[in-house]
Amino acid sequence: MQHSTRKSTWNQRKWVIMGIVCLLWFTSVTGPASADGEADAYQYSYYGDTVPSPAAYEATTIITGKTLGIPALKEPSDMHVTADERVYVLDSGNGRIVEMDRDFQLVRTIELFQNEGKEDHFKNPQGLFVTEKGDILVADSDNHRVVHLDDKGQLVKIVSEPKSDLLKEDFQFKPIRIVMDQGERIYVMAEGVFDGFMEFSADGEFSSFIGANRVQVDPVEYLWKQLATREQRSQMVMFTPTEFTNLDMDEEGFIYATSGDRGKEPIKKLNAQGTDILRREGYSAPQGDLRYTKEAGPSRLIDVDVGDSDMYSVLDSNRGRIFTYNGDGYLLHIFGGIGNRIGTFNTPVALERAGERMLVLDKALGEITVFQTTEYGRTLHDAVRSYYNGEEDQSSELFAKAAEMNANLEYAYAGIGKALLRQKDYAESAQYFKQSMERAGYSKAFLLYRKELLREHFSWVMSGIFLAVAAFVTVVIVRRQKRRTTNAGIK
Repeated sequence: MQHSTRKSTWNQRKWVIMGIVCLLWFTSVTGPASADGEADAYQYSYYGDTVPSPAAYEATTIITGKTLGIPALKEPSDMHVTADERVYVLDSGNGRIVEMDRDFQLVRTIELFQNEGKEDHFKNPQGLFVTEKGDILVADSDNHRVVHLDDKGQLVKIVSEPKSDLLKEDFQFKPIRIVMDQGERIYVMAEGVFDGFMEFSADGEFSSFIGANRVQVDPVEYLWKQLATREQRSQMVMFTPTEFTNLDMDEEGFIYATSGDRGKEPIKKLNAQGTDILRREGYSAPQGDLRYTKEAGPSRLIDVDVGDSDMYSVLDSNRGRIFTYNGDGYLLHIFGGIGNRIGTFNTPVALERAGERMLVLDKALGEITVFQTTEYGRTLHDAVRSYYNGEEDQSSELFAKAAEMNANLEYAYAGIGKALLRQKDYAESAQYFKQSMERAGYSKAFLLYRKELLREHFSWVMSGIFLAVAAFVTVVIVRRQKRRTTNAGIK
């Protein structure tokens, strides 16, 4: 009887241990959760392992139609925040634009505009962009046009069905996302377009495509296509480039774009020629989650927001995560998630930065979650800004402070190493690069340190070499002289 009881107790303990192991494994794959009000936060190490991290943001406010004193937002699809932190929301289901001030107080709603003396309305608009001078551009999707309004809500122009030899005869223009540069050129992400973004001149004329994604080809399937019959080939999937999912533009006019397909380059930075110039010098290329379960699948990036100092954030609709990177492609922090508590989402569709706040738009719930940076987040951001602005001493101190808050932040040591490298402290820089596993930085610092040593000690090293050579020559001469004297005495 006693043996049976012990066996039963052991079985219970065994199942408890197995449960703990499974829980730890699941946490390592999916990332840790945190308390209500704080965004789920974790980090990836140099080796790609999930490690704990302090929260860089915490949720503070929920904005809804009710809090604004207007009818509920219905399937909002896009959002834009201006430099002075005015917030514009595209309330697609209600066909209107909602404008708020920096304190999230309602300024106005735009539900119609005058078009050739008649009232005109939006129909299921999907994209929104606001220029520095307050002009509003709307991707009026189901009306197959782009609407350009001034800061008073008056119509400037309408960009409708483009005509060009570059487009198919049966092409139907359905804009989904939109941006405008300082030269008033308009870039449109249109449904069903695989050739990149459509570029329109300032007067609304279609000119070209820019930044088409590369075709992802399976070598085995390509070989099979060459050997298959015509009927077999007709049943195969065509090799077509991946569609973009969103775009944003920085202050210098570079376009940041995301693709839904993980591929090799789910995030791009396009110059005026459409060439991808995004730097990918971090421990891994910017792509969202590095680890995930087979059931959950990889990150599906659906929006990108460009901040100051080359920092940018991307939104993963699959798991509701927000990933922030610096200009070199190093992952700074991760937060967010899918759930039913504050700081998580149901169907996130857009994100925007407003100073030290991050706004995430939820389409299904019709609400905006406002996140505020924590002390850790502000410290890390300030460190990146200081380094970007060439303030090496301050950036080094801030990176060290961030590392104290988060021992798993290997990038902080790389940041200190880079700051010291700019200060020409090569020996100390090499040590921090070594600690951060930054091989390229370590190699550069070590090479410069070696050159510095040679340059510093060149005079006495060369003097030593000269003296050593002189001594050697003297010894040889003396020995030869002795040998000759000895030989002469023998004779």
